[in-house]
This record gives sequence, structure tokens and C-alpha cells, in this order.
Amino acid sequence: MLANPAVLSIFVMIMLCLLRFNVFLSIVVASLVAGVVAQIKVIENWSFENLGANLHTLESSIINTMKMMIEGMSGNLSTALSYVFLGILAVAISKGNLTKVLIYKISLWVNKKNTLFCFLIAFVACFSQNLIPIHIAFIPILIPPLLGVMNLMKLDRRAVACALAFGLEAPYVCIPVGFGLIYHTIIKEQMIKRGIDVSIADIASVMWIGGLAMLVGLVIAVLILYAKPREYDSKQIEEKFEILENVTLQTKDYLALFSAAIAFVVQILSSSLPLGAFVGVMCMILFGVIKWKSMDKIVEDGVVSMAFIAFVMLIASGFGAVLDSTGGVKEFIETVASMVGGKFGGALLMLMVGLFVTMGIGTSFGTLPIIATFYCPLCMELGFGIPATILLLGIAGALGDAGSPAADTTIGPTMGLNADGKHNHIWDTCVPTFIAFNIPLLIFGLIGALILG
Repeated sequence: MLANPAVLSIFVMIMLCLLRFNVFLSIVVASLVAGVVAQIKVIENWSFENLGANLHTLESSIINTMKMMIEGMSGNLSTALSYVFLGILAVAISKGNLTKVLIYKISLWVNKKNTLFCFLIAFVACFSQNLIPIHIAFIPILIPPLLGVMNLMKLDRRAVACALAFGLEAPYVCIPVGFGLIYHTIIKEQMIKRGIDVSIADIASVMWIGGLAMLVGLVIAVLILYAKPREYDSKQIEEKFEILENVTLQTKDYLALFSAAIAFVVQILSSSLPLGAFVGVMCMILFGVIKWKSMDKIVEDGVVSMAFIAFVMLIASGFGAVLDSTGGVKEFIETVASMVGGKFGGALLMLMVGLFVTMGIGTSFGTLPIIATFYCPLCMELGFGIPATILLLGIAGALGDAGSPAADTTIGPTMGLNADGKHNHIWDTCVPTFIAFNIPLLIFGLIGALILG
């Protein structure tokens, strides 16, 4: 199994990340491993007589893999550009009193009630997937200003990371609105392609089980796993917090808020997050929120704040392209499919494969078309009904979105929570969200599929 280029490269990426090797470099290394291993498998003769030719072939495979990875980066180009514009938008808003007033009001309302704060964040995050489908766009605007409040509350940011991940994933898993409608439509189309006639209503009537699993995971994370106080350096924040009571909103703050609202409206109407964010920035310039003389500084700060996250998303897309080109993912699924025996073993293996694939490519939406080709006929062969097939396919796709170093669901929370450099992407976001959500999803998916039959 480890000879499979997809399996080996994903394993290498996960291990490097867990060892605190830079996530950006980890993905690059994993991409090269996938390309080289795929090439080695086609080289039949490794004798010393052919050593020179083999080394030349490997050199070519490294060069070709790098080219393919760079070409594949275009898959997330729109998302990366969105991050940059959102960074500029967030920096511009933070220069006024809007975030200061927000901090003060929220601090009074939650009054050091850590649990209430986390559930409030999860509730707000849910709207980013359906009511106002802006995905992670709200995080760089809302979360960094609240870090001071979290520090004063001695709130473990891992709990907040879980709350944000819940809001980013649970709604699309179980609610067919916004991004959820896209996810459910992919499930529907993939099943219809394989001769299984289903409707969005059929899918929604089953996928609530996935949402319930994630809700259980959120409650466990907030109330048990990460409930203990955690100290962060807050001395300077406490000093600044004392003067927030008398801060009031000024004209430019209302104009900044209006500009942000325009950005979200444009994004919804145009279905383009980069365009919406760009229009928001331009409105701030036109309204005078961003002064002409300070424009360069604000743009520079915004780009710097989002540069790393943007490039991680780009390189993750390149990694996905390399995995697709090796054929290792399909080979892995075919191998696992041949190993199943009975409903329990089949359901467990299908869910585990979904987890592994999504961990590698970093998107549930991209996992569904890959696994549906084999899962639909396999479910029919094992005797699973349509509801159980929907559940297995939907949850297998969702598994791994929380916990993947390359997924929006983890990169988004880190983008906000690490604004002051005190939140580690792997150990403070990926590992906690993996534990909190993938274990309940796996259990609920397995039991649910067996009950539905």
C-alpha cells in the first residue's frame, strides 16, 4: 500500500506537519514524493548498468512534477487572491474604532463566559455558509480584533478553532442552502451518474446525521477537551482595554462598514469573492476610509497578513493536481474496495478512505467525484439502500475536511487566530479539529449506515 504514490505522499505530508515542519514546505515535499514514486513504478530495470538512465529519468520526473504542481496552483488562484484583498479590507477596518467597539460590546455581553463565546462564534460562522455565503471571508475581519478578549478570558484558542471549523463545515454537510446546496448537488449528480435516482430532499433527509455528529463534537471540544483556561500574553491588551469604554463610532467607521457590506453584496451577486473584496477596498479608498497617503502601508500590511495562507492554498491545489496525475488515488480506492467483506467492514473502509483522500486534497467537494465512481456500485453490491449510500458518500467526503493542513476549514481559523503569532496551524487547529469532528463523523456515519441498511 505504501508503494502507492498518493498514499505515501499524503503520509509524508501528515508526518512532516506533525513534526512541526513548515506546512508550505511539507506540501511541496509531498508533491515531489508523489511524482517521483509514480515514476519509479514505471521503471522496470534498476540494475547498475542502467543507473545513469534511471537517474536521468528521476531527474526528469522531479522537474515535470514541479511544473505540474505550478500549473495546478491555478486551481486555487481565485481563493488566494481573495485572501489578499480580504487582508487589505481587514487592516483598513482595524484602523478605525469599529473593531474596538465590537470588542467592548462582545466582552460585556459574554462577561468571561467562555462556553457562550465559543458557541456564539460557531453560530455566527454558520451563516457564512448559507444565509450570507461568504465562506471564510469574515474570519480576518472578525477574529483578530477579538484575540484580546480571548486572552482576558484565558480562553483556549483550540476551542475557538473548533467553533470556527464547525461553522465552516457542518452547515454545508446537512443544510442544502448556499455552499450546502452545492455539496448536496454534487452528491445528487454523482449518484444519478451511477444509476441511483435521488433528489436534494432525499439527501437532506439523511445528511442531518452528519450535522448532528459535528454538533456532538463541538460540544465535547468546548465543554471537555479544551475547557481549561490557557494563558496568553495579555498585559498590553489589558492596558488598552481600559480605554475602550469611551470609544465611539465615527463617520469613517460607518463608511468602512458600508464598504464591507457592498463587498459582500457584490460577492453574492457576482459569485466572485475576489471581485467583491476588490470592490470593498476600492469603496474604502473612494469614501476616504483608506487615506491616499496611507494606502501603500495598508495594502502592504494586508498582503503580508495573508501572504502565507494564500500561498499554502495555491500549493495545496498544485498538490491535488499532482495526486490526480499519478492515478494513485483511484488505485488506492480500487485496492480497498477489493478488501471489503460485509456491510460493517465495507462501511468502515469507505469512510476511512474518504478521510484519507480528503486529508490529502484538502476539499470535500473535490473528494466526492473521486470516490463516487467506486462507492455507489460497491454500496449496491454490499446491499446498502439509497439512504445509507447517501450517508456513506456524504460523510466519506466530509471526513478529513476538518483536520487537513491544506483545507479552508483549518486554514481559515488559523488565519484569524494566529494574527498575533500565538496559534500553531497544526497543533492548535488541525489536530484539535481532527479529533473533535472526524471521530464523531466516523462513528455516526458507520452506525447510521448500518441502521439505515
